[in-house]
Amino acid sequence: MFNFKTIASPVENILLKEKGSKFIGFAFPVNNEEELKTALEKIRSEHPKATHHCYAFRMGLNGENYRANDDGEPSGSAGLPIYNQLLANEITNVLVISVRYYGGTKLGVSGLVKAYKESAKITLEETLIITRELETHIEIEFNFNQQNLIFTMLSKYDAKVLQFDANEKCIVAASLKLSEKESISEKLSEMQYVSFDFTG
Repeated sequence: MFNFKTIASPVENILLKEKGSKFIGFAFPVNNEEELKTALEKIRSEHPKATHHCYAFRMGLNGENYRANDDGEPSGSAGLPIYNQLLANEITNVLVISVRYYGGTKLGVSGLVKAYKESAKITLEETLIITRELETHIEIEFNFNQQNLIFTMLSKYDAKVLQFDANEKCIVAASLKLSEKESISEKLSEMQYVSFDFTG
């Protein structure tokens, strides 16, 4: 498992009307709790008068970090139907919010489930689902005269150089696909005067 499916960019203001109630859908790619909080606060501040801000998210390679929030709607009638759409699309690191403005007609639990499911579904239909490669970071220390060798190897593995300090002992920090970790480790282990470390 070296990759996961997620959405390329945020999608906002996807409108669904149901018996006078308005459901406005939003989807955000989120990589950590901080991005999650920022997205939720943004929507709360844009829609302070909404009746409910229901949402669900999945994070982590296998979607192991997740939550479904009904925000005052009957238990299981909002957050869960939204969450199930994340599962149906097999995506992770995604937050979907459905903002409801109550329109005067009660929808009942089954009506709510249907509306929140539909809101999440049409919102996610507007997103671009992409496959992201998992990455790892490596730091390599080597002698000055080995620069060409090291940089040639990094480019062979499609690594992105993040930082390079050239002194007597050179240090380069780079990111590369997790799937390449073992083979680059083998190559580096065979080199003299080279030490390396993976940092997440």
